[in-house]
Amino acid sequence: MADITLEKITAQDVSLLRDLAIETFTETFAHDNTAEQLQDYYASAYSLETMSAELEDPESLQFFVRVDGKVAGFLKVNWGQAQTEQELEDSFEIQRIYVLQAYQGLGLGKKLFEYALQLAQEKGFKWAWLGVWERNFKAQNFYAKYGFEKFAEHAFPVSEDKVDLDWLLKKSLG
Repeated sequence: MADITLEKITAQDVSLLRDLAIETFTETFAHDNTAEQLQDYYASAYSLETMSAELEDPESLQFFVRVDGKVAGFLKVNWGQAQTEQELEDSFEIQRIYVLQAYQGLGLGKKLFEYALQLAQEKGFKWAWLGVWERNFKAQNFYAKYGFEKFAEHAFPVSEDKVDLDWLLKKSLG
């Protein structure tokens, strides 16, 4: 049986995190975006400067999930002003859950998701929420099983010439 661990990501891990973020995003969304669109997104969202600032934000946490010591994916959560939207009061955002394709099917996404929900409850938030691409039906069904419901939508700019639509889903923690 594989040894699965979670580890808080620190500023010293920013290059590893950036490489992992690019690889998992590419694996997940390359089929729906051009190489140029992906590069535009990486240049803004996954620049070392952006990712370093996110790691230093006191209202954000990121974690690696490791399998037998090897990084297999990551989780990013936010609260307060670090959230990407300010739609709900007293809320906790699950912003990113990505697992490398080679490690999918091991329950790592579920482990990261349940850990995020545990953090939200431990911190005493009223709501947990997240954004999911409108065409990611597998993820929408997964979140629905946990009681998440759609409450809004927002634009997710991939590049100057491409904007996707994300559904915002929420769950009461009270």
